[in-house]
Amino acid sequence: MKIMTCPVNGPRPLQEFVYGGDVTEMPCPDQVTDEQWAAYVFERDGAPGPHKEWWYHAPSGVWFIAERDTGTDEISNTYLYNG
Repeated sequence: MKIMTCPVNGPRPLQEFVYGGDVTEMPCPDQVTDEQWAAYVFERDGAPGPHKEWWYHAPSGVWFIAERDTGTDEISNTYLYNG
């Protein structure tokens, strides 16, 4: 069984989590062209390697960031967003 560490609830089975996508800075919708907005929405770096990703712990409703190597599927760190 694969385990992920929720920064609030500790180690939990991976089945309790939902992937939310890569962490990327959202451009201001009022200040970008349609092409720039489409690039933000649809163009992602899918290359294997280290990524910062949004994850959601469904039972507790906690969103957090996980640092995961998509090539090895190893999670090196999880933490709450500190905007």
